[in-house]
Amino acid sequence: MFDEIFEFEKQLSHFTGAPYVIVTDCCTHALELCFIYTNVIKTKFTPYTYLSIPMMLHKIGVEYNLLNERSQEWKGEYKFENTNIWDSARRFERSMFRTGQLQCLSFGHNKPLQIGRGGAILTDSPTAYKDLKEMSYDGRDLNVSPWEKQKVFKLGYHYKPTIEEAVKGIELIKTAKEQNQFVQYPDLREIEII
Repeated sequence: MFDEIFEFEKQLSHFTGAPYVIVTDCCTHALELCFIYTNVIKTKFTPYTYLSIPMMLHKIGVEYNLLNERSQEWKGEYKFENTNIWDSARRFERSMFRTGQLQCLSFGHNKPLQIGRGGAILTDSPTAYKDLKEMSYDGRDLNVSPWEKQKVFKLGYHYKPTIEEAVKGIELIKTAKEQNQFVQYPDLREIEII
């Protein structure tokens, strides 16, 4: 049932150099899973990012500050301070994976691999892979089928990709061009979230 998703993860692993890949339904959810998994309680990050990032952190109770910079340009990705978590939404390059990190990709519109939606987590930890995979599939162990046979579930989230997105990703990765995009986001210090 998940063959296409596993194949897409395998192709992403080969392309990025990450030993393990967990495909999700979007990059923001990939980041959310990483923050929950690593038990981060406080971080700082660029004020020039997409609006969903501070909203997601607020939702899961992570205290954050936007870096106080007049102009911070980042290309392809940025790291959340005091974590090993990267928002790599605009980067897609061969061998891009950094050892010991959790790098989150985006496959949304205007992203390097334009599936339309979806995301992924790159890791080199087999434990993180197993735990994050289960978290993204409602706490399910995908080795147990049908799922009703599983009697104990860890807290999970319905953040899995669709088979159709995985199939599209498998096709697109065959001709993917490496990209490390710069996009000027608005300064989130100038908005209010209520």
